[in-house]
Amino acid sequence: MPVTDVTTDAEALTMTLTAEFEAPVERLWTAFTDPDQLERFWGPPGWPATFTAFDFSVGGRANYHMTSPRGEKAGGSWEFLEIDEPKRFTVLDSFVDDGGSPADGLPTMRVVFDFEPTASGTKLTNTSYFTSADALEQVVAMGAVEGSTMALNQLDRVLQGLREFAAGKGTRTEILDDTHVRITRLVEGPRELVWRAHQEPELMTQWLLGPDGWRMSVCEIDPTVGGKYRYAWEPVDGTPGQAFGFSGETLLSEAPHRAVTTERMTGTEFPSTLNDLSLDEEDGATLITLLIEYPDKETRDMVLATGMTDGMETSYARLEGVLERVG
Repeated sequence: MPVTDVTTDAEALTMTLTAEFEAPVERLWTAFTDPDQLERFWGPPGWPATFTAFDFSVGGRANYHMTSPRGEKAGGSWEFLEIDEPKRFTVLDSFVDDGGSPADGLPTMRVVFDFEPTASGTKLTNTSYFTSADALEQVVAMGAVEGSTMALNQLDRVLQGLREFAAGKGTRTEILDDTHVRITRLVEGPRELVWRAHQEPELMTQWLLGPDGWRMSVCEIDPTVGGKYRYAWEPVDGTPGQAFGFSGETLLSEAPHRAVTTERMTGTEFPSTLNDLSLDEEDGATLITLLIEYPDKETRDMVLATGMTDGMETSYARLEGVLERVG
């Protein structure tokens, strides 16, 4: 993981994050100063950032918000105080309300981004300066250490490019913590078509089948927010196994790049999961990222033990064939 250390100092009133990347300074600088690239990692998993303004000049401002899987928004604003390309830039970082004004009861920090060349790439040092120990403690209690670490550990996929990042890896399952798992798969095809394949029954029934020997017997989808869905599968041609299905509700839909749904196995008392699907396109290929939130570690481990990753890889391989035919 790129992040190597996060340190808080109550006497100096600082929080310092250090990370190392196998990319030259200029490449890392671009990732932090191009809003299209920045919003692909500036925000921990499940809280992606959207930049609505970005004036990268001394005195200029960048405005953004992060959106949770349930649609809550947390706003932020940077005022650029210093720019020394490509070595350092400094911002005044504020939490903001829906109107873009500093949020009551939340601190404002001076944050310095330092970029230093190393033998293998670049060292990033991100130092936040607080006005009081209470402000530092407040931000740490809000999860800043964990959130910043998880956010910057997503940057490799941006620096490398999606094809290099995903080359030869197939479907990858990463355990992020006790209740969160991230699944990624690069598929050949444009994002708009991949989105349709996750929303339209006539396409979904051609690929979302899991292992060979199964068919999707029910595929009912209302992809609008608040809409319900129901899927079911059954074995065919003597394949062993029992029919099963899932149902849920759409909580968030931002076509063609993000959809969040609940998921519960029908006919069981198993608790629901939260499935956060995001799509990123680059050079004609789309990275599918599925962030799954489980109610507890036991449920997470039980689901992973079913061989879910292998079944998803088979389905995603079929999806590429569907995209080729439809595209």
